[in-house]
Order: sequence, then C-alpha cells, then structure tokens
Amino acid sequence: MTAADHSATPADRRSVSLVTLGCARNEVDSEELAARLEGAGWTLDESGDASVVLVNTCGFIDAAKKDSIDTLLAASDSGAKVVAAGCLAERYGSELAESLPEADAVLSFDDYSSIGDRLDDVLAGRGHRSHAPQDRRKLLPLSPAERTGAHVHVPGHGSAPDLPEGIAPASGPRVLRRRLGGGPAAPLKLASGCDRRCTFCAIPAFRGAYVSRRPHEVLDEARWLAGQGVREIILVSENSTSYGKDLGDLRLLETMLPELAAVEGIERVRVSYLQPAELRPGLIEAIAATPGVAPYFDLSFQHSSGPLLRRMRRFGDTERFLGLLEQARALAPEAGVRSNFIVGFPGETEEDVEELAGFLTAARLDAIGVFGYSDEEGTEAAGFDGKLDAEEVAARVADLSVLAEELTAQRAEERLGSTVEVLVEEPGEGRAAHQAPEIDGIVTLKGDAPVGAFVSARVVESMGVDLLAVVDER
Repeated sequence: MTAADHSATPADRRSVSLVTLGCARNEVDSEELAARLEGAGWTLDESGDASVVLVNTCGFIDAAKKDSIDTLLAASDSGAKVVAAGCLAERYGSELAESLPEADAVLSFDDYSSIGDRLDDVLAGRGHRSHAPQDRRKLLPLSPAERTGAHVHVPGHGSAPDLPEGIAPASGPRVLRRRLGGGPAAPLKLASGCDRRCTFCAIPAFRGAYVSRRPHEVLDEARWLAGQGVREIILVSENSTSYGKDLGDLRLLETMLPELAAVEGIERVRVSYLQPAELRPGLIEAIAATPGVAPYFDLSFQHSSGPLLRRMRRFGDTERFLGLLEQARALAPEAGVRSNFIVGFPGETEEDVEELAGFLTAARLDAIGVFGYSDEEGTEAAGFDGKLDAEEVAARVADLSVLAEELTAQRAEERLGSTVEVLVEEPGEGRAAHQAPEIDGIVTLKGDAPVGAFVSARVVESMGVDLLAVVDER
C-alpha cells in the first residue's frame, strides 16, 4: 500500500471488509467473492477501517435473519458504506433495501460475477437498484451437455466463463478462492440449490434448482486447497446425496470420494448434508469404508414420525432410519452421526413427540440439534392448520433438548478407551473423525500434537460431547 493510500480517508480507498454469517456454503461464497474483489483491485481490510463492509447474510430462519439485520446495522455505525449480499439479500431484495436504508446496496446472486463493479458504484455514490425477489426454482439451469466445458481456474490456466444469470449462485470459483480463515480444514462446495420441496423450507426458492459442479472442478479445487495447507476438506451443498443427478450419474459422489481422498496432502474427506431418503447403499459403503473418507453421516432426519414426515413432504420413519444407521455401523462401528430435528411442526401430536424421543434414545447419535418450528414466508407449511402455540413449541424443544444433551453425552462416554485420529487445529485441541468443525464437539489432547497434523490418541475422559485423549507417542 502506498503512502497516498495511507493518507486517504476510508471513503477514498477501495478497501472492503467481508463479514460471513450462516453456513459453510456461505463461507465458500465469501471466499469466492474475496477472490473476485482482489482480482478487481479491491483490498481486503479487517482492521475496522475499510471503506466498504460487505455482509454475506443468512436468511434461513428468524434467528438468522435477525442476526443478519443486527450485523448490517452495526456495520452502518462504523462510517463505512454497507452492502448486503447472500441469502437474506437474495430472498428479500428491494423489500430489504426499502426497510433498511442503512444499507447502501442490497445485491443479488446475479451481482457476484461483477462484485468489484458493484462496490465501485457504492463507493462512488452511484445508486444501486435492488432486485425484485424471484423464485429461482423457475430459472432453469443449464443442461449437462451445455456445461461440459466448464472448468475451475488454476494458476497458469485460463479462467472458465461464468455461469449465466439465473443459477444461484454460480457454483465454484471462476477465479481462485481467497481463503479468509486459516486452519487445516476447509469447506468445498459440491453443488448449489435444491430440488426437494419440503413444506417447511424456503431455501429452494432463493437458492434455485440443484446444480452439480463437475467432478474435475471439485478435484481441481481440492488440489488447490491442499496447496494452501488444508488437510481436511468438508464437502458442502444443500443436499450432497443429489450430487451428479443433473449430470446424468447419481453415483458420481461414490466414484469421486476415492479420488478426493487420494489428492496429495488431503488426509480426510468429510461429506455433509445427506438426505436420508436418498442415502443409497453404495453411498453408505463409500462413506463408511473408503480409506481417507471420514465415516461420518450428517443426516437430515428432521423427525421420525412417519405421518408427520409425510406432512413435511419427507420420507422415512423410526424403523427405516434405524435401519440406515444399522447399515452404516455394520461397515464402520465407530461411525459418527449427527442430525437436526424440528419440533412443534403443525399437526405434531404428543404421540409424535414420544416417537421422536424413542428414536433419539435408540439411535445413539453423536450430535443432535433441536429446533422449534416457525412459519417461513412462501412455504406450504405456513398455510397449514394444526399450528401449536409458541409456549407449547418452546416446552417441547426444551424437553427434547435436555434428552438430546443426555444422550449425546452417553454416546461420548461409549468412546472411552477407543483410539481416535485427531486433526490438530489449535495447540492442544482438534477433532476426531466423528466431529465436524464447530458443531460436533472437540478433542482436548495431552501430548505432542503439532497444529495441522493428524495424531492417534486414546480417549480417557468425556465432558458432554467433548473428549480428552492422550496422544500415542509411538
């Protein structure tokens, strides 16, 4: 940076601070945005003195929306220009811009390919016309044949063309990602969008139709991440079990997992966001039995009452879900399993709650998230009868959360005496194969454990879902 840059006021400098909210998919989007911005001559500045604050928002549930709004308002107090992007901005567009004048611009996914130009407009005070929200499920993606030539940009090679407008957002970097966080683990996006029509979920409307990245794109990015010091990649999407269906091969994930595990420098591959109704035997085997792939099942059960799941437009029941877990554990007895559950869905009876409690008790899950149902605009369930009052929903959430805490602590106790392979992420701390970043607990280590290394350790104590383990010095 030149002396002139240092003397300039924040409003004169093309510097941007990126704030990311929500899931790991948003983390990847932010890293792609960061790379595009640097390519357009913008400087990433986390000193608190950036001229623009770009907030990659989350719009999934009420709490996430509130967090996004609060973050935008807090950013406006800094004196910088404030720009909203991400799911909340896509979902509400002009409505958000009108109700939140503190934001200098509200951007759509379609603005990502020209993000540098959009921020230039904001910095120069040129008005930005926010998009009218649209149902992206009606914007058809390209056919597999039309996407045959797409490829990731790697150093020394030309960049692939951007996907056209209407795919939300363009999956995979057309320029290199720019890692915003350090550490030996990183998410890698398999796909964007979702074709399922769960009655409680608005995500398909603003994320669009399911679009798989081509396998060589994913593999190229895995190699690039390995070159950045990453040792574990976490495959993310709205529904990883759908990967490849729009490319004409629903078994692509099974065939790609061994290739990802074989990438030099990558020692563990983790698959997240699995849909139980689509979890075929071949994929169970690939996750449970492929060397270098974590035997870890992030299963979106949502409930276990068959009739209630049908009302959610989902499939399965207690017996079928326990059967899935039995298949996985037959191949990998120590497999990790996590899931989330919605409580208080319209029409949920006390018998449904008892059914779910029984399933949780039998399932021996490593991590459980319990969430209370709330209406989401534009979803089918928002118009359902049989709504429960907020107090009853909160009571059911509280009861099942207590049960979940007890059960996951018991599951952690079952690992006492076992040996776990731990990726050391901070001094004296890391994660075993059954633990995904930030959500599934940690392993505290005794012994020599360099950051970035994988170490074998014997579990000697459990503390809730967390473990204490002694490093094998051999």
